[in-house]
Amino acid sequence: MSCEVSKKHIKCNCTCPCPRRGRCCECLAYHVGRGNFPACFFSTEAEAKHNRSLETLLQDRNIITVKKDT
Repeated sequence: MSCEVSKKHIKCNCTCPCPRRGRCCECLAYHVGRGNFPACFFSTEAEAKHNRSLETLLQDRNIITVKKDT
């Protein structure tokens, strides 16, 4: 299966220079293969931190909260 450049890549919020930009299927396979998520799953603010973990994704979507030490 070939992975064509998506015309939607203009909306890609990834801030990393990457040869997979605009090739959503390659990007998704790359990140899933490393146990994390691509930038498009995150808000712009969370993506800028470059932490693509499940925990960060859940925090970004307000599914879990971060416990702060008091």
